[in-house]
Amino acid sequence: MLQVGRIPYINCYPVYGGIDRGIVSFDGNLVDGIPTVLNRLMANGQLDVSVVSAVEYARDASRYLLLPELGITSDGPVRSVMLFSREHPSSLDGKRVLVSRSSMTSVALLELLFEHVWRCTPEFVAGDAELADLSRFDEERHEARLVIGDAALRIADEANRGGHWAARYPHRIDLGEAWKSWTGLPFVFAVWVAQRTAPVREALGVHASLIASRDWGLQHLDQLSAQAALASGVPREACLEYFAGLDYRLSYPHLAGLTEFFRRLVIAGRVPDGTLAFLPAA
Repeated sequence: MLQVGRIPYINCYPVYGGIDRGIVSFDGNLVDGIPTVLNRLMANGQLDVSVVSAVEYARDASRYLLLPELGITSDGPVRSVMLFSREHPSSLDGKRVLVSRSSMTSVALLELLFEHVWRCTPEFVAGDAELADLSRFDEERHEARLVIGDAALRIADEANRGGHWAARYPHRIDLGEAWKSWTGLPFVFAVWVAQRTAPVREALGVHASLIASRDWGLQHLDQLSAQAALASGVPREACLEYFAGLDYRLSYPHLAGLTEFFRRLVIAGRVPDGTLAFLPAA
């Protein structure tokens, strides 16, 4: 039985909802982990198939095969990858920016935006930014903080409703929206990959189940939004809006955005040059 990675954030609910409810058959063992943990497990060969940060694929493309038609993407605002700042990003040169330890892709995107859009160089420091860490945000000195996943959704929702986060972070920048404004392209935050050594037939079976489960999930976003609200503390309506703003495919425009992101990372020397390779049909 293949070991299959799953991010526990609500953004994966539409992909795994049908599997979790037994509506879609699934021949695999699900392993939960934040993005950086799943990246490490895949890199160590401890998972056969997983959702991973887009940068993890680029970092070692010769090791992985992309699963077609599956990604976590946005064509504009993503809502769950946010820079929360006391000042405008262009004023953060030399200042302390805490970046989430949970995501490689979001950090790489933030670095590109600072370099090419906001044209300044902050001091980047790794920090914890999960839901359980929110009460400790003031314990670390910083001018801005990159937050992803459910924690980002919670802070943004409370700030938009005039909560205490609004005064603490008057500048709230959505990185999906910033990328779209910069390049005109969608952004791919995460992809599903298989080890090249994974048995093709079994990997194709997992892929088919994930696609079927995603298709079920996209037809039942109301139900998933109610579940997401309970898990995240974000109102159901905001969860529904969040799901509606994401795209779980890898269409031609998404692939154009992905390759443009990789191209810029290659130029910056952050990942080796490579190619996109997909899991073959049986």
